[in-house]
Amino acid sequence: MDENGVDFLKRSQYKKKATRSKRVKRVFLLGIAASCAVLSALVTLRIYAQIVGAPIIQVPISSVFLDSQDNVIGDRFEDQRRYWVSLDEMSPFIPQATISVEDQEFYEHNGFDYSRIASALLKDVKAGKKVEGASTITQQYARNVFLTHEKSWTRKLNEALYAYRLEIFYEKDELLEGYLNTVYFGHGMYGVEAASRFYFGKSAKSLTLAESALLMGIPKGPTHYSPLVNEEKAVNRQKLILQLMNNQQFITAEQKEHANQEHFVLKTEESVVTKKTAPYFLEEVWKEATNIVESKGRRIEEGGWTITTTLNQKHQQAAEETIKKWMPEGELQVGFVSMEPKTGYITAMVGGRSFTESPFNRVTQAKRQPGSTIKPLLFAAALENGFSPLTYLKSERTIFTYDNGRREYEPKNVNGEFANHPISMAQAIAISDNIYAVKTLEQIGYKPLEQLVERFNINMEIDHTPAVALGTPEVSLLDMTKVYNTISDKGVQMQPTYITKITDNDGKVLYDVTEEKRKGKKVLLEEDAFVLSHLMTGTFDPTFNDYSPATGISIRAKQTRPYAAKSGTTNTDQYLIGFSPQLTTGVWNGYDQGKAVSDAEAKQVTKQVWIEFMELVHRGLPEEPFIAPAGVRGVIVDIETGGIATADCDKQRLIYLKEKDVPKQLCTDPRLKQHTFEDLTADENGDNDEPWSIFPFPFFGN
Repeated sequence: MDENGVDFLKRSQYKKKATRSKRVKRVFLLGIAASCAVLSALVTLRIYAQIVGAPIIQVPISSVFLDSQDNVIGDRFEDQRRYWVSLDEMSPFIPQATISVEDQEFYEHNGFDYSRIASALLKDVKAGKKVEGASTITQQYARNVFLTHEKSWTRKLNEALYAYRLEIFYEKDELLEGYLNTVYFGHGMYGVEAASRFYFGKSAKSLTLAESALLMGIPKGPTHYSPLVNEEKAVNRQKLILQLMNNQQFITAEQKEHANQEHFVLKTEESVVTKKTAPYFLEEVWKEATNIVESKGRRIEEGGWTITTTLNQKHQQAAEETIKKWMPEGELQVGFVSMEPKTGYITAMVGGRSFTESPFNRVTQAKRQPGSTIKPLLFAAALENGFSPLTYLKSERTIFTYDNGRREYEPKNVNGEFANHPISMAQAIAISDNIYAVKTLEQIGYKPLEQLVERFNINMEIDHTPAVALGTPEVSLLDMTKVYNTISDKGVQMQPTYITKITDNDGKVLYDVTEEKRKGKKVLLEEDAFVLSHLMTGTFDPTFNDYSPATGISIRAKQTRPYAAKSGTTNTDQYLIGFSPQLTTGVWNGYDQGKAVSDAEAKQVTKQVWIEFMELVHRGLPEEPFIAPAGVRGVIVDIETGGIATADCDKQRLIYLKEKDVPKQLCTDPRLKQHTFEDLTADENGDNDEPWSIFPFPFFGN
């Protein structure tokens, strides 16, 4: 290599060394600058923390419930304020369980678990969404006391600042104690002492290992892990916590196994609930309020809410008084709900004999067989598929085959008897004839009923068996009452509603139902809804008496205005659901264990509670009639023949029909009597399963 080549190589190496030196120097300077910046930030943060001082810790503010007239009916959390307890006053398993499941490095970190934050971020990036949190107990405590659950960087920054200040000015045990006394456990319970008394009826100091693990599993999601809401999820989380406690060496494997086998008993504290008006109702209010508040980016745990409800205290008092009057001693349970047709507002609710003994709500949570209260739904489907109130089918002993002829079903009526002659839909619904109902289902098929159930938004499965016509699918009382409320409101369905307004502690209106543009959903033609409503007034009319009386005859003497209703009876359940144009009410009686309701007195409870409540709450109100819409005409007909009534026909009744279904023949027409009594519609095999009104006979209008 020549001299020029050597010089070039030296210059190249020199340049590389110089560039490398500059980079190292730049990185070094940047490192010093970054370190100074971080140090300055930490110093500034510390100065800031020292200037503003220790954050003042306060317990959640009480939330107030108002009735529909703005009267105070409850104060959520007022009973919990006195329950602040020290770590020494609670079971040692409680803080151990909390640290195991919420923050295993609590006593080591300075308020932030950086390894957990990094791990959570990595999982979030992989999933493309937030799947795991990394908040320490200190951060959660800061959020519980000072902040909302708003998902924003501002809230996260404030949470970090509060957590830093808490760590500076408070000892770890103070922070853990504060967290355990402010964390939310569902059902309005804040802090371990309030929650322990609510769930187990004893102080937090007395909780066993199993109870402590169960309790500390709730705060992750009270609406999911409360044992009163979902016992299976609560127990699964309890087992997870016990395993974590064992992993952290807080407990031995033997203790873990013993706790897993322990049978816990839930017993709500009487003093917490006995002061409340309509406790079952307020529990539903709180669930709805929680969803509304969270949908607005706030958290219910802030407290200070003023929640205006739909409760009518006159209705609630009437419900409680009539239930107390008619319920016999023993284990018979009750479910009661009333609601307004035009708004869907729940005005009264009783979910059982005693909220203290059992907070399980038999209106919203229990699913039972509705019995014959399902028939208006069935007949609504029939009206949409060619039937009319004057469609006649023979009520007689009948064996139905299904499952492609492999199975048989023989329905019976309540008294074991049959009319043994054709009866109309109007009479069938009044006396609750089961043969007519099953024949109707056989005629129209399952699909129309399934479609109607779907349109009504009812949580009920329709099995393809004839017994469905008699109410064998399980459904809640609230859902069935919603069906009748929809029929009452001309086929327009309003969702059951508990809250009209929510205001926060600063007086800001967070939610106002009048501004939500609530619109009802049209699920049934107005003509069919009215026809059904008028058909159900026959429940109280002796004109329809036959081999069995109209099902509401026993309470007719107490009736002072028109009502539309339908009873339902199974071996284990008793129902009466019905309405006036102003109010819909559903009542259920039965045993939680599903045993038979056999006592004659118990079987009358449902009807007596329903009629006395309706009479009490309507007292002084104007008597509103059921008004027929255009396209529906009222005709006085003879019940036995379906013809237009004359003085020569005894069993006369006003029946409303669509114009096309209005009869044209008089009841004295011999052809009507011939078809009714001599059964000339029977085929050559003697069967009579076809509905008369869809035959092209001259006495039915087209």
